[in-house]
Amino acid sequence: MSPDHHSRRGALRIYLGSAPGVGKTYAMLGEARRRAERGTDVVVGIVETHGRPNTAALLDGLEEVPRRRANYRGTELTELDVDAVLARHPELVLVDELAHTNAPGSHNAKRWQDIDELLAAGIDVLSTVNVQHLESLNDVVETITGVRQRETVPDEWVRGAEQIELVDITPEALRRRMAHGNIYPSERVDAALSNYFRPVNLVALRELALLWVADEVDVALQRYRAEAHITEVWDARERVVVAVTGGPESETVLRRAARIAKRAGAGRGGADLLCVHVLRSDGLAGAPPGALARLRRLADDVGASFHTVVGGEDVPAALLEFARGANATQLVLGTSRRSRLARLFNPGISASVVRDSGSIDVHMVTHHQANGGPALRRLRGLYPGALPMNRLVVGWVLAVLAPAVATLAGVLCAPLFGLSTDVVLFFLATVVVALVGGLGPALLASLAGGLLLNYFLTPPVHTFTIAERENVITLVVMVVVAVAVALVVDRAARRAEQAARARTEAALLASFARTVLTRVDPLPRLLEKVSEAFGLRSVAVLERAVEEKSGWRYVACVGSPDCLRPEDADVDVEVDPDIHLIGQGRTLAAGDRRVLETVGGQALLALRSQRMAAEAAEAHRKVEGAELRSALLSAVGHDLRTPMTSIKAAAGSLRDTELALSDSDREELLATVEESVDRLTGLVDNLLDSSRLAAGAVVPRTGPVGYDEVVALALAGVDGARRVEVDIDEALPAVLADTGLLERVVANVVDNALRHGRGAPVAVRASAHAHRVELRVVDAGPGVPTHAADGLFAPFQRLGDRDATSGVGLGLSVARGFTEAMGGTLTAEDTPGGGLTVVISLPAAELVPAPTDEPAGSSVYT
Repeated sequence: MSPDHHSRRGALRIYLGSAPGVGKTYAMLGEARRRAERGTDVVVGIVETHGRPNTAALLDGLEEVPRRRANYRGTELTELDVDAVLARHPELVLVDELAHTNAPGSHNAKRWQDIDELLAAGIDVLSTVNVQHLESLNDVVETITGVRQRETVPDEWVRGAEQIELVDITPEALRRRMAHGNIYPSERVDAALSNYFRPVNLVALRELALLWVADEVDVALQRYRAEAHITEVWDARERVVVAVTGGPESETVLRRAARIAKRAGAGRGGADLLCVHVLRSDGLAGAPPGALARLRRLADDVGASFHTVVGGEDVPAALLEFARGANATQLVLGTSRRSRLARLFNPGISASVVRDSGSIDVHMVTHHQANGGPALRRLRGLYPGALPMNRLVVGWVLAVLAPAVATLAGVLCAPLFGLSTDVVLFFLATVVVALVGGLGPALLASLAGGLLLNYFLTPPVHTFTIAERENVITLVVMVVVAVAVALVVDRAARRAEQAARARTEAALLASFARTVLTRVDPLPRLLEKVSEAFGLRSVAVLERAVEEKSGWRYVACVGSPDCLRPEDADVDVEVDPDIHLIGQGRTLAAGDRRVLETVGGQALLALRSQRMAAEAAEAHRKVEGAELRSALLSAVGHDLRTPMTSIKAAAGSLRDTELALSDSDREELLATVEESVDRLTGLVDNLLDSSRLAAGAVVPRTGPVGYDEVVALALAGVDGARRVEVDIDEALPAVLADTGLLERVVANVVDNALRHGRGAPVAVRASAHAHRVELRVVDAGPGVPTHAADGLFAPFQRLGDRDATSGVGLGLSVARGFTEAMGGTLTAEDTPGGGLTVVISLPAAELVPAPTDEPAGSSVYT
C-alpha cells in the first residue's frame, strides 16, 4: 500500500444500465475478478445476485465483508457494513445498487452516502445503478413506465464518478432473459413482461440511458478542449448558439433558432440550443426592464440554456469566443435594426460575425424590426395603412414650424437671397408638409407661408398689401401645389389601406379554406373562426325544413343563437335558396359582408362534404354488413353442413333394420350424433352471443369473482382440458366480472389455444399489476404476425384455417366483446420462445398493493 493511500480520495466507477437485468452486476464482478488477478486487494462490500446463478458464480474466490444486520418491524435486514469496510481498508470494494435506501437507524440514509464515506477514506469503489434511479429522470421514467421510482440518487453525485460505463443490451435480448427466468422469479415474469418490460418501455429507457451517457461524454470533451486550449470547432455534435439583444425582435429570433436546432438534430431529439446575451453599453445591451426575464422563461420553454457574457466594446468577438468555447456548429443572429444609411458608416455586429465566423455556420433571421422598425417605415410612407395619428400630429406641427423656418431664413439671408429664392424655400416647406401630413396640414402651410412671404419678404414689407399680380399668382400656385401633393399622398395612403385590407381578407379566406380542406368535421370550426374574425356573438347555418315549407332548422351553430329566421338575424347571407349563414352580435360593413358571402360558399362546401362523409360512412357500414352476412352464410353453410351430415348418416345407420350393428357400433354412432349436436350447440351459442353483442343487449352483472374458480368451471366444458396446466395463486385478489360471461370468455380462449397449439400443453397463469388482475393463456403454436394480432378477434377470422374442425371463427370475437362489456380488455401478444399469449385483464374487486417492478433487493422504508 502506498504511503499516500489514506490521503487521496478514492476513485468511483459506476456501471449504468437502462433496466434491471441488463448485466450491471455481472460486469462489475467481471472487472473485480480481473483486478484481483492483477494483484489488487479487492473485497465485496455488498452484492445482490437476486438468485441468478451466473452472477453468483462470479463471487466465488472473492473476499466478502460480513453484512451488518438490522431489525425493522420484526424483519431482519442486511446492509453494507461501512465501519467493517473502513477497518479492513481494501484497495477496491464492490458496493451494488448505489440508489438503495438503508434501513432506519443506519449511519447514512442512502447507500450512495455510504459510498461517499468510503471514497473519502481513499478506497476505490465499483457500483451499479439503473437510469430510472437518476433524480433528473425520475418523472420522465414514471411517465414512460407508469411506475414511480422512490429510490433516487442526485445526478451531480453520479457525474462526479471517474468512470461511468454503460451496460447495454437490446430490448429483445432483455425480454428473452426475463422469459427464461434469468432476472425475476417465474411468478413475476408475466406481469413484468406485459408492464414495465414492454418493448416500447425498454426502447425509451435505453434511449434515456444512451442520451444521459452521451451528455457526460460531451462534458468530458468540453473539459479536455478547455484544458488543451483547443478553439477549433469539432463537429462531434450539433450545437446551436442564438444571440439575443433583449429588443422586440429577440423572441422571434429565439423561436426561429429553436426550430433550426430541432432540424439540425433530427433523429436525435434536436441539437443543443444555447441562448446568449452580451452585455455592453450599446449594440446588444440596453434591454428593456423585464425583457431578459421573459427571454429566460422562453428559453426554458423551448429547451435552451440561457447565458449572459460581458463583451466589452467588441461584441462580435465576444459572441464568436462564446460559440467556439461551446463548440457550437451554428450561430443564429437577428438582422440589424439600424437603417441602411447607418450601416453605410458601420457594417454592424452581424456583418462582423459573418466575416470572422470561420467554420461556424451563421444564420441571419429577418424580423419586423429590421431596417429601423415600423416607426421608421411609417415616416417613409411605407407603412401599410392610412396616415397614422402620429404622422398627422407631426404634419400639423410642421405646418406651423416649416413656414416660420422659411421666413426666418429669408429674413436673415435677405442680403444674400432674392425674392425668387424665398419663394422656392416656401414651396419646399409646403411640399414637405404635404408629404408628411396630407391635405389639411398642407393647406395650412401654404396659406401661412403665403401670408408670411407677403408680410416679411415681399415689398411693401410688414404689410399684407399685395402690390403686384405675381404675388397673387405665387400664393395661388402654393395652394395648388399643396393640394396636389396632399391628394397624391392621401391616395397612396388609401391604396395602401385597401391593399392591407385585401391582404387581410385573403389571409382570412385562406384560413377558412384550410379549415374546410384539412378537418374531418370542418363546419363547426369554420363557424367558430367566422365568429372570432368578425366579432359576432353567434354564427349559425340555417336550412329550410323540408317538412315545413315556412320553417327553418339549425344545421350547425356556435355561440347561443336565439333566432330561427334569417330576417331576424343581425347578419344574413344567402348561400343557397334553402341555406342561409346568419350571425348575431353586430351589423357588418359592406366589405365584411362581401367576405362573409365567400365564407358562405365555403360553409356550403363544408356542409356538403360533411353529408357526403356521412353517406360514405353509411355506405361503408352497409358494405360491411353485406360482407358480414356473406361471411356468415359461407361459414355457417360450411360449419352447419358438416355436423348435420354426420348426424343424418349416423341416424340413418341406426334406423336401417337390415344393417346388423353390434353394441359397440351403436355406441360409436350415438357418440357421433352427440358430438355433432354439441358442435351445433356451440355454433348456435356463438351466433346468438355475437348477435347480442352487435345489438348491445349484453348487460353484465358484475361482482367479485376469483380467476381460480372461473377457470375450473370453464375447463370442465372444454375438450382436451387435460392438456391445460393451471398456475393461479389463490391469494390473488378477485376481479369485478360476471361469472357466466367470464366463464365463456375463458372457455373460448382456452379452446382456441388447444385447437391451435400443435398438441403442446397450454399454460394458464394469473398475476396482479396496478389494480388489475391479468389471466394469461399461453400456447406454443405458430403464433400470429404482429400486424395481424388485432385481426385475430374479428368475427369469422380463422387466419387461414378452413378445415372442418376449426369452427366458424366467432369464439375470440365473442370473448373480446364479453370482456369489454365487463370493463376489461382482451389482447394478444407473442409468447417469448414462440407461440401466442392471450391476456384477459379485468379490474381488481378491491384495491391491493400491487408489486412494483423495481429490482429485487431495493427497498423503501416508511
